[in-house]
Amino acid sequence: MKHSLRFPAMRGYMGKRQYFSTLMPLNLIPKFFTFRDYTDIPPEDREQRKLNTNRVPEIARYILENEEGWLFSSITASYKVTGELMDFVPFSENDPDIGYLEVDPSIVNFIINDGQHRASAIKEALPSNSALREESISVLLFPYEKLSRVQQMFTDLNKNVVKPSKSLNILFDHRDPVAEAVRVAVEQVEVFKGLVDKDAQSLAVRSEYLFTLTSIYDATDELLSYREREDIAPKEATTEIVEFWNAVADFIPDWGKVKQHKITSQDLRHRKICAHSVVLRAIGGIGGELKKDLPKGDTGWKAPLAGLRDIDWRKDNDEWDSVCIVANSVVSNRQARVATKAHLKRKLGLNLSDVEKVTIGNSASAA
Repeated sequence: MKHSLRFPAMRGYMGKRQYFSTLMPLNLIPKFFTFRDYTDIPPEDREQRKLNTNRVPEIARYILENEEGWLFSSITASYKVTGELMDFVPFSENDPDIGYLEVDPSIVNFIINDGQHRASAIKEALPSNSALREESISVLLFPYEKLSRVQQMFTDLNKNVVKPSKSLNILFDHRDPVAEAVRVAVEQVEVFKGLVDKDAQSLAVRSEYLFTLTSIYDATDELLSYREREDIAPKEATTEIVEFWNAVADFIPDWGKVKQHKITSQDLRHRKICAHSVVLRAIGGIGGELKKDLPKGDTGWKAPLAGLRDIDWRKDNDEWDSVCIVANSVVSNRQARVATKAHLKRKLGLNLSDVEKVTIGNSASAA
């Protein structure tokens, strides 16, 4: 085959269809995989979903910032046969399904079934790191049959995918310094030990846990927001996190009552909001604001937070209506988080930003 490129490959069968598993150098990804703009094509006639260009820079940044440990799953694509598009050449007669693919890039036509954002991110990252040209990614290649088959492949590849919970991602993430610090801190903060669900995204009604790892991480992320991410050292951050949440626990005695088995976590969550994520994030954010202008090691942030002891956390307290309780349910969307933080700052006698003043006014009007 003239002007062909060779890739090591294995031939196999899946769903009674022949396919090839091959390794492709990253610098050839932009050459083989182009992206069609499906915007003007009716959804039922598309071979792929529209590319979300907002996701691509983030994925490219992940590659560039983790050049010694980035990891992608295989790209899956369908190839349209145009003349002698592809030729599989076994290494030997004894191994007829192991060899290499010969592909002529001038007539190749691949449709990505799964991995278009990965492929696009690779294209974006390549100019920033020439060493990536020498790396490779696995690609699964299936023969193109018809539109309905390509659409079915997309569905089959995506509908059974279950995204791991954020708590599990935090637990397994060894690149994020905040995640690393939080994992250690939850074993050192007395009211957290044994009461943190490290797996679930949210707590079941009958869960014996009081917090999720996600809620503590998000609240701690707010706490440390006054610092540049790259300046956070996990060991130092752990000390700060433990000190902060131990102090907050002293100001919210209900947490300690659960730890002491005086009340159950289910009962506390049912009657009060002080263990809900929207409140934890608000407290973390307030802590970050208080720490922002203090010298390192200064504990002046504790005195304002001591006012948390006087907060009425009962769900039937009308003050929470339209703040973080809507239709008798605790909500934690962005609006509720801003309103809850503003409400707590006002109760603690702290200055409000202009946005928070408007939020407080809107909440009062809604109530």
